[in-house]
Amino acid sequence: MARARTFDVDEALEQAMLVFWRLGYERATLTDLTAAMGINRPSLYAAFGNKEQLFRRSLDAYATGPSGYERAALALPTAYEVAAALLRGGADLQTQPHLPHGCLAVLSAPSNADDSSPVGKALVEARVAGEEQIVERFERARAEGDLPADADVKQLAGFIRTVVYGMTVKAASGATREELEGVIELTLSAWPQRESL
Repeated sequence: MARARTFDVDEALEQAMLVFWRLGYERATLTDLTAAMGINRPSLYAAFGNKEQLFRRSLDAYATGPSGYERAALALPTAYEVAAALLRGGADLQTQPHLPHGCLAVLSAPSNADDSSPVGKALVEARVAGEEQIVERFERARAEGDLPADADVKQLAGFIRTVVYGMTVKAASGATREELEGVIELTLSAWPQRESL
């Protein structure tokens, strides 16, 4: 008869997410993970599977938890507000004093990841899916007249994501929230203007 779990699965997953966020996938060892999660290896395997499966669940937890600001941003009424909220939400998250600086989905990528790397592939898929959601939101904005009719929404979404990823690297290198705000203001100054009616 299997013993009942004596730990909080959600809390253990949050701790694993923080380890991957701080160390990246390759540097995070099972010893790091089990120590942070407060469990032993058999419990980790029983509850989460192997390290790769635990990472995928951590990535999902990151998307709905710390990175949940993206979903709220996409619901804002104008494309400009969406872009500003994505940029500012990213900068806020990446510079929190009590969290690792940078972005889990960007900084935890394995070195030399290619199509044969399941973790690298999962990270690429997560980043592509996030950008596609922005493209869809900007397409709606263009159809509603909130963006110019000739706006290249795919390029615009890529521009916003690229700036967010760049801020991730800057934050991981010690950039402050105030420094990132300067990047945000410059980015938003390039926003396409609607034609006046």
